[in-house]
Amino acid sequence: MSKATYEWRQIPGGPRLAVATVADSECAALSIYIPAGSRDEWNLPAGLAHFVEHMVFKGTARRSARELSFEIENAGGQLNACTSEDQTVYEGHGEADLMPLLADVLSDMVWHATFPEPEIGLEREVIGEEITMYREAPADHIGDLISSALWGDHPLGNAISGSLESIAAIDREILLDFRNRHHFRNDVVIAAAGPFTLDEVMAMVSPHLPKEFHAPDKAVPFDRTTAVPQTIAEARETDQLQLALAWHTPGRHSESRHALRMLSMMLGETASSRLFLELREERGLCYQISSDVTFFDETGAFEISAGLDPESRDEALACIHREINDLVTNGPRPGELDRTKRLTIAQSKLAFETTGSHAGWAGEGLLDFGHIPAPMDWRAKVMAVTDADVQSIALEIFLGREPAMAEIGGLESDG
Repeated sequence: MSKATYEWRQIPGGPRLAVATVADSECAALSIYIPAGSRDEWNLPAGLAHFVEHMVFKGTARRSARELSFEIENAGGQLNACTSEDQTVYEGHGEADLMPLLADVLSDMVWHATFPEPEIGLEREVIGEEITMYREAPADHIGDLISSALWGDHPLGNAISGSLESIAAIDREILLDFRNRHHFRNDVVIAAAGPFTLDEVMAMVSPHLPKEFHAPDKAVPFDRTTAVPQTIAEARETDQLQLALAWHTPGRHSESRHALRMLSMMLGETASSRLFLELREERGLCYQISSDVTFFDETGAFEISAGLDPESRDEALACIHREINDLVTNGPRPGELDRTKRLTIAQSKLAFETTGSHAGWAGEGLLDFGHIPAPMDWRAKVMAVTDADVQSIALEIFLGREPAMAEIGGLESDG
């Protein structure tokens, strides 16, 4: 994939448009980023943002649900969507000449979905099955439990898909109100990538935009300085214990975010990471162990998760804390940070092999930071991280701070 040229503009009276021009690309990608997700459900039923995402595919005044998917897929394209804590993304991909149709169909869905009453009941059943599927898969459900243990009563602690009880409380009026409040915000971002200039994409998109957008509602902030992490244990008859630990971190605007990413890579994101080598390769305590860092606007989370033999629980926890304490006390080992930087930079280059990734970079950059970061500038900041930076952020998030903790398992089968 060739390098992209990134540009953006604020559409007068409307959303922001970000374009990654990839001159020789034969493909196109278009995404609409709604700056709202499950964290915006304060005093609302959990799972509402996710429910809205599902309903957008259920028909508009111009197209039925079947026509929405067939019109794009008959032309060789694809539609998709996802909801997270702080954003909802609707996206389409296809050959470059499909861009005008992607702009038409995605805009129709996002801003003109009709939310037909019969479809709401059907989709409630579908989402209920999705919730049940994740609850019955401990390796997936552990993510919901650790979020609850870390974020508590804040909406960040709710499962993104909600619960069977919460989605039962969602009706058409609530769905439409949430859509109207958040899909028509003037901080929405439309992101495109392909062999098009900013002006060319603007000409394709602008005829489909609503006439009015409004100022955004701000999500209720989270104060990590007063947070009290919890421990949640769910007893089940399972052969494997699912275990997760989490700590609060600074948010995405902190200068420490690059060092945090390096810290996570060192601890558990690769086959050469400390936890993988120590717990899996050296001790055989688990098949899967990983770490990750998640950033929100004003806060974040550092998580470690593993699937273990229940008898290995205490030894595994001791190993995890030993590696953390070593980083806090001594910082990275000789050559460890250099290897981590090389892996990080290589992964970022591999990620830019599709138009979808370029659109994602442009859209998320503009959504999160108010501009599109140059990939080279981002890589330079990664390369500038020092051993002292990594040790400093490890001290900040780990030293003297008990983690939130979640477990699934612990019951022995009668058989």
